[in-house]
Amino acid sequence: MSALPDIAQPDVTQTEVTLQTLRHRYQAVRDHSVALAAPLSAEDMTVQTMADVSPTKWHLAHTTWFFENFILHPHAKGYRRFNERYGYLFNSYYYTVGQMHPRPQRGQITRPGVDQIMAYRAYVDEHLLNLLGERGDDPELAQLVTLGLHHEQQHQELMLTDIKHVLAANPLCPAYRDGSLSAVVSMAPLEFLPGSRELVDIGSEGADFCFDNERPRHRQWLEPHRLGDRLITNGEFLEFIRDGGYRTPELWLSDGWATVQAQGWDRPLYWNREYNSEFTLLGEQALDPSRPVCHVSYYEADAFARWAGARLPTEAEWETAVEQAGIEPVGQGGHSAFHPDAAQGSGLRQCFGDVWQWTSSPYVQYPGYRAPAGAIGEYNGKFMCNQMVLRGSSCVTPPGHARITYRNFFYPGDRWQFMGIRLAKDID
Repeated sequence: MSALPDIAQPDVTQTEVTLQTLRHRYQAVRDHSVALAAPLSAEDMTVQTMADVSPTKWHLAHTTWFFENFILHPHAKGYRRFNERYGYLFNSYYYTVGQMHPRPQRGQITRPGVDQIMAYRAYVDEHLLNLLGERGDDPELAQLVTLGLHHEQQHQELMLTDIKHVLAANPLCPAYRDGSLSAVVSMAPLEFLPGSRELVDIGSEGADFCFDNERPRHRQWLEPHRLGDRLITNGEFLEFIRDGGYRTPELWLSDGWATVQAQGWDRPLYWNREYNSEFTLLGEQALDPSRPVCHVSYYEADAFARWAGARLPTEAEWETAVEQAGIEPVGQGGHSAFHPDAAQGSGLRQCFGDVWQWTSSPYVQYPGYRAPAGAIGEYNGKFMCNQMVLRGSSCVTPPGHARITYRNFFYPGDRWQFMGIRLAKDID
């Protein structure tokens, strides 16, 4: 990604700097989506392997529709939609703006083809950049464009997790990109770092961007606890399996045990039956016991924690520990290999850039939360039911997208995302 404009130039006003930065960021984020799709064939980009997985070309079109529908159509005078019928095809869940094609049937949309979707992206990009040239100093417009860019970054992560599921379903086990993972490293024993009994503030405040579900900053009470200094590894999860973890009902929540029985789970998603290899975006790779276990559900994470004599942390414990340790979400861990890395160093680590970490916190509104008005209010608020919060970021989270206060959320049985485990313990 190119450097941002030099804001120290004396002949550039702050308004011009903001506009240049926003235009550059828009182009960079949009280009990154296209670059992620570049290794794929048109056939790769059309397949849908389950209801939760969307075809790559749908992601490319939906993120474009978001800019067209929420920014260009209401704010660009005289704008004409690229294709009026695309609203039905590429709306995701915004019922306030119209009906949409059923999510489980997105793989049946063979047309428009990839070339037409790329033309759609180019059309919207041209008009959006023109709009920024005319009204880029409008705070409301800039806020909407920024939201659209973070929305696209969320879909960039989904593009990679979804195409991994698609490629893994192919008996040839094709790689998204060629390469190999680094050699196994020695792993220090898991340690638990103390967390104090105190009243803490969590959540976002100030002018920096965040999603609405990260606000308002508020107080929560923490009981004495300890937090694992690193993530749980493949090797440690393999011990759980060999000790009968998937065959011991008392370790599982009732819904979790029912899911294990119904789905026939006996290992993390993408592990082979012999527990010695796993499918990655680099194709089939030897199972590295030192790397973080990933693609496990909340049910599996909770069962492992109970087996280990521990529990999952709350999101307040996680955020407070990371904030007090002064850890910033810079870098993306194993992003270059699209796979989580083994832990390095000491102290609290692997907070960002490896796997999203399940917490025991249900995804509910913070005290004082109010969903934004209009269709944008459908972005997060209406999903605050029956899901669990994950914290951190993963090895396929785009650079610049993670935050300490970021609240990801999924249903407890989901596991196709890069999801892993950090443990916590109570102090008696």
